[in-house]
Amino acid sequence: MNPQELKTIMGSGLLSFPLTDFDSNGDFDRRGYSERLEWLMPYGASALFAAGGTGEFFSLTGDEYPGIIQTAVDTCRGKVPIIAGAGGPTRFAIQCAQAAEKAGAHGILLMPHYLTEAGQEGLAAHVEEVCKSVKFGVIVYNRANSRFKPETLARLAQRNPNLVGFKDGVGDIEAMVSVYQRMGDRFAYLGGLPTAEVYAAAYKALGTPVYSSAVFNFIPKTAMDFYHAVAADDLPTQHRLLKDFFMPYLELRNRMQGYAVSIVKAGAKIVGHGAGPVRAPLTDLKPGEVETLKMLIDQLGPQ
Repeated sequence: MNPQELKTIMGSGLLSFPLTDFDSNGDFDRRGYSERLEWLMPYGASALFAAGGTGEFFSLTGDEYPGIIQTAVDTCRGKVPIIAGAGGPTRFAIQCAQAAEKAGAHGILLMPHYLTEAGQEGLAAHVEEVCKSVKFGVIVYNRANSRFKPETLARLAQRNPNLVGFKDGVGDIEAMVSVYQRMGDRFAYLGGLPTAEVYAAAYKALGTPVYSSAVFNFIPKTAMDFYHAVAADDLPTQHRLLKDFFMPYLELRNRMQGYAVSIVKAGAKIVGHGAGPVRAPLTDLKPGEVETLKMLIDQLGPQ
């Protein structure tokens, strides 16, 4: 897949980040991961992000990463495109990008570098080095310590034709409008805030109608229903699901830092598709919190 094909896919429908399966010892569970992808594929996501944020990219080793991406590509080949997560220090991000390209992934989501802050010049150098290291498409993730100004993105886009996407995980409306107005259709845009459904209607109004869904991991039917409601401007359905599920879900998720991933793993276990525990420094939900989540899921009906 060439970069422009990846750009088209980004704008064609709901995307999601499958969990990465770990066994009871916390090691990668290849069979469980493959079965997870086989379960999720028929629900209609336009692409799946392997080893993304919800897939705990930040806790994976360099030795594990290629096998995870290869498993995703082999399982979904000819059915659903796979976009690989990449990030961390520049040289490690390049290793990930090249491993993903070798495995047959359709592109990468370039997540933030590790720990230190950096100026726009340094951020641009980081992105450009990764873009130059591969031929397939790159999506930059605007989040945490990697926040890009419109003029930085414009320079990067001019110098790197394979930089085709912008995912926003900050939620700064003024900044998002500035990026969209500057870059126009040069990029495909993706809403990427945690529990993106809460922001979906607002981002659609800004020119970003597509987003990635974490809850697709355990309530895929509801996730698709909500996406279609946003696409159709079906406000009654949006408001019903926000009131009955997403807002109570947010209250539960916000009880602990890191629960944005932990709560998804808990949900997957509740619906019979457990992915094992999260890795430290994340912590799993407490038993009472799991029970509250189960009640929220049960009232949605069969998935």
